[in-house]
Amino acid sequence: MPFIKLTKIEQRRVLSLVACLLLAIAAWLFMALNNKYVYTAKTVLIYKNFPQKRAFHPLQSDTVDLQVEGTGWQLLFARLRINPQSIAVSLNTLNTKDFVVFSDQLYNVNKQLESSQKVISVKPDTLYFDFTQRTVKKVPIKLVKEINFVKQYDISNEVKLNPKYVTVTGPIEELDKISAWATDTLKLDHVQSSSTARIAMQHSTHKNVSIFPSSVEVKLPIDEFTEKTVEVPLKIINNRNYNSIKLYPKKIKVTFLVALSNYNQVDDNFIQATVNADEWLNLQHSQFKVKITEFPDYCKLISVSPSKVDFVIEK
Repeated sequence: MPFIKLTKIEQRRVLSLVACLLLAIAAWLFMALNNKYVYTAKTVLIYKNFPQKRAFHPLQSDTVDLQVEGTGWQLLFARLRINPQSIAVSLNTLNTKDFVVFSDQLYNVNKQLESSQKVISVKPDTLYFDFTQRTVKKVPIKLVKEINFVKQYDISNEVKLNPKYVTVTGPIEELDKISAWATDTLKLDHVQSSSTARIAMQHSTHKNVSIFPSSVEVKLPIDEFTEKTVEVPLKIINNRNYNSIKLYPKKIKVTFLVALSNYNQVDDNFIQATVNADEWLNLQHSQFKVKITEFPDYCKLISVSPSKVDFVIEK
């Protein structure tokens, strides 16, 4: 395709036309960006002038949407960043009311911003506060977990939480319902070694109740487990009416899983097995049922042999 050849005069005319077009576009943009527009910007509230004789708790977020009038330049370059990044709100009216109206404070709000910015409205325009009597108490943390272990691995000792308690703040009638505070679910797969994790606390479902801290450190002691069997002597309970009760056998075998690190430490002294003499007196059983009444928390019971024993009673 042949190129169009222009003379020098024609080239100057084309360049002049392009320059004029660019100048016209620049002038239009300049005028458009100098115009006023209304933007929405988020900002954080800082409360001041607290009521002296009333304890309160805000019932909404500390972030609000400001409808701000500014130039197109601000939208283009700064997306109307509010400067400063927070605004102070007076709570003087809470001495007599349970709410604060923003439209009554727009003059003072605008004094805090740059001169080129003007707040024309706030959403929400009304802030509400709760004045119910509040109190504080500590409750233990309840760990919620879903852990899948590699075969033969498990928790080998006490799970350590730091901290062990959370501080709960809220109305007395709500705090009376709270005895513990659960974490979010700690989910781990294919676990075979000790680990440390940080897990968030569950969000409050109670009205006007807050907690601190919002997360907890969890230390999980993990070890490989192996099988162990020990002989445990039987103890007779509730023998109030007989001089002597002879058991056959006198000892039972308890088989359980124990962490390798605890293998040599856990023996028959950590386990208590009992039979109840009332079974014969009240239920006329011909054998006593064996019950394990003491057992290490982080061992896994497999079997008790025998689970029932014969006996002879001498009056």
